[in-house]
Amino acid sequence: MYFVDRVDAGRRLAERVRHLAGREVIVLGLPRGGVPVAAEVAKVLHTPLDVIVVRKLGVPFQPELGMGAIGEGGVRIVNDAVMRATRTTEQDLAEVEARERIELDRRARRYRGDRPRTELAGRTAIVVDDGIATGSTALAACLIARNQGAARVVLAVPVAPPDWTRRLADAADERVALSTPGEFYGIGQFYEDFAQTTDAEVISCLDEAAVRMAGDRPPDPASRLPARSVPARADDPEVVVDAGPVRLGGQLTVPEGTAGIVVFAHGSGSSRHSPRNRFVAGALNRAGLATLLFDLLTEEEAFDRANVFDTALLARRLTDATRWLHGRDDVGGLAVGYFGASTGAAAALWAAAEPGSTVRAVVSRGGRPDLAGPRLPAVTAPTLLIVGGDDHVVLDLNQQAQARLHCENQLAVIPGATHLFEEPGTLEEAADLAAQWFTAHLAPAPDRAP
Repeated sequence: MYFVDRVDAGRRLAERVRHLAGREVIVLGLPRGGVPVAAEVAKVLHTPLDVIVVRKLGVPFQPELGMGAIGEGGVRIVNDAVMRATRTTEQDLAEVEARERIELDRRARRYRGDRPRTELAGRTAIVVDDGIATGSTALAACLIARNQGAARVVLAVPVAPPDWTRRLADAADERVALSTPGEFYGIGQFYEDFAQTTDAEVISCLDEAAVRMAGDRPPDPASRLPARSVPARADDPEVVVDAGPVRLGGQLTVPEGTAGIVVFAHGSGSSRHSPRNRFVAGALNRAGLATLLFDLLTEEEAFDRANVFDTALLARRLTDATRWLHGRDDVGGLAVGYFGASTGAAAALWAAAEPGSTVRAVVSRGGRPDLAGPRLPAVTAPTLLIVGGDDHVVLDLNQQAQARLHCENQLAVIPGATHLFEEPGTLEEAADLAAQWFTAHLAPAPDRAP
């Protein structure tokens, strides 16, 4: 059995454990890769989602080889056979554990933010990862759940080696794996897309799950991001965007005296609640610009992963949303700009290249303009490409795309930033660059003297 990505794996796994749905159930994802899988399980089961933080203890001279794992609550699992085979001493183990314990505590604080750890006492804990390899981290996670008072522990994964139940016989009350192939060399071989999950993606999954369970809007992302604080946006009006044949949820913010409005196109797998896009939107609002963040797909459409990467479809949604804005009394006369993140940048440029497009400026953050392909030479709106200096593959793609743009354009490289601009100050710098670009290009042109 093969999976498109972790979202696909999570949805399939959810069907297998649907019988566990109940009021006393909590889904626990193993960061990082297990959290997107767990998020889909929690969504289908209508249960809370939390992380269960575990760190592998790697052999000092071969860190990819696990000699054990640690978790919250002081839990430690050690593989004595690996230690003997690699001649790892107790002192070596202690040094690795001390280093990993610091990282474990940091991640737990970063992932949860101000939210407390979910209480497990008396509940059924479904521990989810994106697959089982050696099983040491899964074993530690299950022991942590027991230690925190879970009445029943279920370990659920999309894929595992054939002998995984023997390895983890005492780890959980129930063990579920969708696939246990005989030829097992690594978890990634069973995924078409097994890209590394980032901290930001983990946080986004947890935030969206909290929103779903609370029936409220997501927490302010500024408390999670390494940048200056952003005022709470509780007064942002929720809107329904008429986008052709569908109606999509959105958030429209219109500062007093604004000169223009920026429409956001989120990346694949994200939504209008994207913490990073909301952070940038806050910076634009402070600069006097209106913003519209909206879902590019309905929930049903998003279930089909092909739609997530259908640039033409997403571009049509941007065009439809722009037409909807022009028909409103409050913002209909404003100049429009597009802000695209990751794959959303391709949709923004595709839409900007449409004949008769009214977009006046485009900004791409960590974007994939290459996915707009032959449309790039037709873009006439001034375009700013913002890329992290350490996002080497995407930087190369942006440099190639820039060479195909015939409009006013600029490539801004932020030193030290990776794809999601997680590094301190990098997202803030990207937001400032976007605000300057949009302010310069959306403001009304001064009247010329006769």
